[in-house]
Amino acid sequence: MSRRESPPPPSPPPPPQLLGVRRGEVECDDRPERAEPLTDAEREIIQDSWGHVYKNCEDVGVSVLIRFFVNFPSAKQYFSQFQDMEDPEEMERSSQLRHHARRVMNAINTVVENLHDPEKVSSVLALVGKAHAIKHKVEPMYFKILSGVLLEVLSEDFPEFFTAEVQMVWTKLMGAVYWHVTGAYTEVGWLQVSSSAV
Repeated sequence: MSRRESPPPPSPPPPPQLLGVRRGEVECDDRPERAEPLTDAEREIIQDSWGHVYKNCEDVGVSVLIRFFVNFPSAKQYFSQFQDMEDPEEMERSSQLRHHARRVMNAINTVVENLHDPEKVSSVLALVGKAHAIKHKVEPMYFKILSGVLLEVLSEDFPEFFTAEVQMVWTKLMGAVYWHVTGAYTEVGWLQVSSSAV
């Protein structure tokens, strides 16, 4: 029996403050307010916890993308190579999905490694935002959704390192990432398109 025929029991929903967007709900708000800068202690918490994750970056990235595409199938519209994949096991075997998972995790790693250098972080996220706005034409809300899925997977797969305190700090970081990315969208003149498909 395949996973599609017999889905696993649903996991309890994560706390709303962790995700910002619940499955099936998408809020299209204006650009958020800029988050307070991370403190030195918060940067250290992020870098310490990320060290455990990055050892398994490809597998973690694949888990994140599979959950993202299964829970938000409308996101697959931006990936012609994944559009026809519905079975999580098929996604897991996809070399293209693994390649994209590595790219996502490496981008996060670049941010984490450069938390001491806000200008570097800003320039990296501006490049990511502009590429997704101009080249891929991805709705910016998917960054918020993907951030939530990432935090959900990290807290489940690494519970000893992603305590409630660590999750709060990561939520702050993901808010800053989203702020920078949406800033890049604004800079290139992105026009909000309502997406009722989500």
